[in-house]
Amino acid sequence: MARAGLTTDRVVTAAADLADSIGFGEVTISALARGFGVKDASLYSHVKNLADLRTRVALRAAEEFIDRIEAAVAGRAGQDALTAFADAYRTFALDHPGRYAATQYRVAPEIVAASPAYHRTLRTTSAMLRAYGLTDPALTDAVRLLRSTFHGFAILEAEGGFEAPRPVQTSWERAVEGLHFLLTHWAEATLGE
Repeated sequence: MARAGLTTDRVVTAAADLADSIGFGEVTISALARGFGVKDASLYSHVKNLADLRTRVALRAAEEFIDRIEAAVAGRAGQDALTAFADAYRTFALDHPGRYAATQYRVAPEIVAASPAYHRTLRTTSAMLRAYGLTDPALTDAVRLLRSTFHGFAILEAEGGFEAPRPVQTSWERAVEGLHFLLTHWAEATLGE
């Protein structure tokens, strides 16, 4: 084990890198051990099992994801912040498909609640939407709309789902502009609730 220089951090990083190259769902203890040139048992002093490894990768990916989004939205507000947030989201999903898939992994609620990345994501998203004057329950609805739009677009794009000759970037920009318009007029549209 010392020969391979294994640490928990190194194991999790290697698993995240492997996820980006072969897919998060394809990462196994055996595949990871092969990459290090060690037996599977060598990894069990760093992770309990496959579920523990996937949870650790999910938490790492969530942290890297929010790092990118926070850097993008820093000092921005309104449509500029929304665009930066959306672009950072999409770029991360396309650049790191395995890590992005890991951010969708179901982690135990108590682990999520203790995760600094989770709290940073909530704060950053709420701050970005503050310019639109949204409060709950409209804020929750808006967050769900943004997440499903960004996620769906990125997944379809990654899988080659946009075959029309119109540039995908143009469609992306129009979608984000449409979200800005909707968020700007959200309160007017929901007065009857």
